[in-house]
Amino acid sequence: MARQTVVLGAGMVGVCIAWHLRQRGYDVTLVDRLQPGRETSFGNAGIIQREAVRPYPFPRDAKTLLSVLPNRRIDIRYRPAGMFNAVFPLLRYWMNSAPKTYQKIVPEYASLIQLSLQTHGPMIDAAGADHLVRRQGWLELYRSADRLAARIKDAEEARNLYGVQFEQLGRAALLEKEPSLSDSIIGAIHWLDPWTVADPGALVAAYANAFSQDGGRILQADIESVQQMGERWQVTTAGEVLEADEVVVALGPWTGNWLKSLGYHFPTFVKRGYHMHYATQAPAKLNYWLMDAEVGYLLAPMDAGVRLTTGAQLDRLEALADAKQLDAAEKVARSVFPLGERRDDAPWKGARPCLPDMKPVIGPAPRHPGLWLAFGHGHQGFTLGPATGQLLADMMEGKETAIDMAPFRAGRF
Repeated sequence: MARQTVVLGAGMVGVCIAWHLRQRGYDVTLVDRLQPGRETSFGNAGIIQREAVRPYPFPRDAKTLLSVLPNRRIDIRYRPAGMFNAVFPLLRYWMNSAPKTYQKIVPEYASLIQLSLQTHGPMIDAAGADHLVRRQGWLELYRSADRLAARIKDAEEARNLYGVQFEQLGRAALLEKEPSLSDSIIGAIHWLDPWTVADPGALVAAYANAFSQDGGRILQADIESVQQMGERWQVTTAGEVLEADEVVVALGPWTGNWLKSLGYHFPTFVKRGYHMHYATQAPAKLNYWLMDAEVGYLLAPMDAGVRLTTGAQLDRLEALADAKQLDAAEKVARSVFPLGERRDDAPWKGARPCLPDMKPVIGPAPRHPGLWLAFGHGHQGFTLGPATGQLLADMMEGKETAIDMAPFRAGRF
C-alpha cells in the first residue's frame, strides 16, 4: 500500500514536494487555506535565480548601517516593533553575516542554487508551462562605474567557483536591449543563466495541476491542528480529519508558529515585500527583468503589466501594510523607465520566510518520526522549490541525495 502523506502549504516549496512524492507513488494530499501559489509564491519577482549563489547578508559596515537608521532607504526598511519582535534572530543573522562565517555558508547555499534549473525543467515540461517561462536572463542596472566594476569582480568569482554565466554591458549595448532607459543608467550585468516567469503564481498553479492530474489530491481548508497518534499522524482541518504516515510542513513564513505546538522553537523571522503592476507609456516596452541595484527595487514585464517589487521590510508577519517603501521605489522607477498608471487597486503584501544562517531547513524533524520540514528559503523559495522537493523526497525514501544535506538539518538550531 502507498504511504499516505500530507503536505501542509501549497506555495512553490510545498507544491514541488507534493509533486515529487506523487511521482514516486506516494498517496499525497496537499493542504492550504488558499489555492496553490496564492500566498508568498504569488508576489515574487518571478526569477529562477541560478546566479544567486550568495544569500543576502545582514549589513555590517558602519556606513550602510547608519544609512539604514533614518528608515528612508528603498532596499531595506524596518518598523521598531518588528525589529524588537525578532531581535534575537536578527542578532544571530548579523553574527552569521561576519565575513569568516558567511564564507562558510556561501558554498553550502550555492549547492542548492546550482540545482535550480535542472529541477525546474522537468516540472515545467510535466506541467505544460513552457509558455510562462523565458530563458533570456535578466539585467542588473548601475549608475556608478565604480559600483559596476566591484560587482563584476563578484560575478567573475561566482563564474570561477559556481559556473555562473554573465555578460557586462556598456551603455550602448544596454540600450540595444532596453531602449527606453534613462540616461542615469550607465551599464549593467546581464545574468545569462536565470529563467524568468511572466506569472509566478500561474507557474505554481500549473505545477499543482500536474500533481493533481497525476492522482494527487488538493484540499483547500484551514489547518486547525497537527498531532502525532502513535506511529501515524492526524491533521485536522476545518472540513475533515486526515490520517497519514508522514506529514511535511512547508508553510513558509507561518511554519515557525505552527511548529511551536509540537515543541519546536526555530528562530524564524520575515522580510516583507510589496508589489504593484503598471502600464507603460507608449511607445515604450520593457523587454527584460531589471534590477536597479544601487537603489533596491525590480521591474518585471509580467502578464499583468510591469511589476515593481520592493526590497525588504523588517516587520511582524501580520502587521498592517505600509506602502511608503513602494511609493518611494515607484518615484525612482519612474525616473528610470516610463511607467504608466497603476493597474492594481492596492499594493500586494507578502513575507519571505527567513532563518538567521540564511539557509533553509530541509529534512526530518529531530524528535518526531514521520514529520518532515521544508521552510526558511528566504528570498529564494520560488527558485528552490523543485530542488527542495527532489531532495526531501530522496531523504524520505532513504536514497542518496544530490548534495550534502547536513548544512540544512533542523537540528542545527
